[in-house]
Amino acid sequence: MIATYAAVMVVCGASLVIGQAAIGLCGHRRWSWLAPAVGLALVCAVCWATVRLPGHGVISAIAVPVLVVASIAYLWRRLEGGGEALRAGWPVALVALLAASLPFAVEGHFGILGTSFNPDMSQHLLVTARLAEGHSSQLLVQGYPLGPHSVVAAISKGLGIGLVQGFSGLSMAVMVLAPLAALAAFRELAALPRTAAALVVGLTYVVASYFAQGAFKETIEALFVLAFVLALRESTRPEWRDLRLRFLPAALIAVGAVYVYSFPGLIWMAGAFVIWALAGFALERRWPEPRAVGLGLLVFAVLVAPEIGRMIDFHKFETFDPNGPGLGNLFGQVSPFEALGIWPSGDFRLAAGDGAVPAIGYYLGVAFALVLLVYGAARCWRRRETAILSGLAAAAIAYLGARTGGTAYTAAKAIEIASPLVALTIVLPLAAENAVVLGMREEVRSQRGGTLGLLAGAVFVLAAWVCSALAFANAPIGPTSYSPALTGLRPLIAEDSTLVIASPTLLADEHGTPYISWELRGGRVCIAAEGELDEPPEGVRFVVTREPAGSSSGGGAIVEAPFPGLKVRKIAPPYVLWQVPGPVAAKSPCPLIAVRQARQGPAP
Repeated sequence: MIATYAAVMVVCGASLVIGQAAIGLCGHRRWSWLAPAVGLALVCAVCWATVRLPGHGVISAIAVPVLVVASIAYLWRRLEGGGEALRAGWPVALVALLAASLPFAVEGHFGILGTSFNPDMSQHLLVTARLAEGHSSQLLVQGYPLGPHSVVAAISKGLGIGLVQGFSGLSMAVMVLAPLAALAAFRELAALPRTAAALVVGLTYVVASYFAQGAFKETIEALFVLAFVLALRESTRPEWRDLRLRFLPAALIAVGAVYVYSFPGLIWMAGAFVIWALAGFALERRWPEPRAVGLGLLVFAVLVAPEIGRMIDFHKFETFDPNGPGLGNLFGQVSPFEALGIWPSGDFRLAAGDGAVPAIGYYLGVAFALVLLVYGAARCWRRRETAILSGLAAAAIAYLGARTGGTAYTAAKAIEIASPLVALTIVLPLAAENAVVLGMREEVRSQRGGTLGLLAGAVFVLAAWVCSALAFANAPIGPTSYSPALTGLRPLIAEDSTLVIASPTLLADEHGTPYISWELRGGRVCIAAEGELDEPPEGVRFVVTREPAGSSSGGGAIVEAPFPGLKVRKIAPPYVLWQVPGPVAAKSPCPLIAVRQARQGPAP
């Protein structure tokens, strides 16, 4: 627990300080809530640039604190509005941290997020372990974006904590930074409505669901897309409008998207910018100032240049193959209505009515939120919120492209990335039109909304929060530690039958069965608790156990066989691979753990 929260504090603190310093260099002296996203983008870029240098994460662990110290020195006596920002931000950060802690509180322990929902965290842990050891990996060769992985490697080296705690801390930090970034749209409101609005935008249902399955790349990309749109919106405000570097925050966020999501991460941002520029010209007969745009593009090009070759390699990645199975861990296409935020199910993969709530509950929630979305979009158009509408339009186009030309897996990601923009479109007009009732500052009060609008907004926020809480509470938490050694045994086991003997706690309390199945996918695997069997089943060739406490492969300790007659095939701490001597039965009682079966999980 301490290690996980330490990682949260490190990521949040570094992102806020470094991001604000970068914004200050643009000429903006007041605190900006774009800082969380800008800072996280820079942290990902810096860690990826340094993690492959000698030390394999040590230099990254040094570079980030150096940047933090330099940022604090730069901001000292220059930053304005810091106290006001602290008063606005701490309630949002606290509630968001509590929400992100809910899965661990429900499960009763910390560990690998999403085990039994989505096994992909295993691959991320493996590639990060190899990255921290200076070794290559399949994802590295394929051009897979490894910015977040390098951040975790740096955290692990800097704090001396495990990779599991590093990834959990990074994932939780994103849940804190996202609603903080949303404050950029609600800073004029009083404390309670401002906090509620920021939280419902930053922690919308599908974002919470992706956090619950350990999909940190998608939650980071959703944060970056939201912040990019808000950066475009900020660029037209009086305090930003005359700055030459007013597009630099958006450019830096786009840099972060490249190092987190590779070239697909730019789809939403490029689309939003183009639509926003066209809308500005149509409404005001004016393009964005070319010099400011050019400076932003120049910074972006310089910072992503080292990654261009890897982006080219990444376009061949299997996820993009529309002819592949394309389901990943899904049961089928995910409803785009989930982006509206009202979907009363702990598992976003289920269709309406497949959970505990009858289908009518889903349809009523969708209809209510859809009406608010149409109303919100119309009010945003009247208020000339072209940046928000452009982001929403780009997200809709990205989803349609993924739905028609991609796979169910990529379409679901597009829904998740769009969901904060959908919530922003719904909440912002309702909050603005009820400014007096909600306590907006006197000098910016302009309209008095009706009781109906205030009630509708309150109902939406409450319903959306309940749905997000369901997603958080339903998150499965796997083992507290990870070792690539079990995956490393797969070449020796090949397609033979294997019995894995694990602790009852791992199997009963830490979702150990799907975790072990995924680690040994491709072969036939039986799983049993310690002391459950007197002998291996007929047809089993190998048995895997954990080393007893205090033993080691090099310490000369005698490792006791779980069954008589077994011979040690390999000791790969913390595991021991045993081989059953002599011939074994041709028919195996162990099920075949195919790749797709292990990824998709149980039937709905």
